[in-house]
Amino acid sequence: MIDVPALATARLRLRKLVADDADALHPTLADVELMHWWSSAPHTSIEETRAYFAPRIDRDGWRCWAITLAGQDRAIGWVAAGEKRQGGVTEIGYILSRDHWGKGIAAEAVSAVIDRLFAEGQRRVFADTDPENAASLALLERLGFRREGYLRGEWETHIGVRDSVILGLLRDEWRAS
Repeated sequence: MIDVPALATARLRLRKLVADDADALHPTLADVELMHWWSSAPHTSIEETRAYFAPRIDRDGWRCWAITLAGQDRAIGWVAAGEKRQGGVTEIGYILSRDHWGKGIAAEAVSAVIDRLFAEGQRRVFADTDPENAASLALLERLGFRREGYLRGEWETHIGVRDSVILGLLRDEWRAS
């Protein structure tokens, strides 16, 4: 089992994502607009969301933090980090309930995880995003990620075969910001 230490900011607490978070996060995973850029289609039932969570909680090489508001324990999203290869390279991904968009919560949560990853000795963090997902691209670029690559026909998703933009951030760049 991978260690997922709790993290905190002034407004947020990030704790290990657990299977019981499926109920709180079902409305997010059922949101058609929000799930448009996700790798799977919007969920149509709570049972589907519970089944989706079951294999994700302790996946090899991945850590998942539930995003909660300070003083509350209800998950409003998550940040996941998966070590991709030896030598300090980690992929990051995230999702946040629509009710909390536009408040800086995603940036705060992702920043807390990046701080942790670099403190642990990672040298590079990267994200893989659909090139038409303007909100995600803007968030990553605000955090200092740079566009590094464009992969054509990379993912087969519920909206068809999609391209990917790879964005990366080095530890020294994070310290400088």
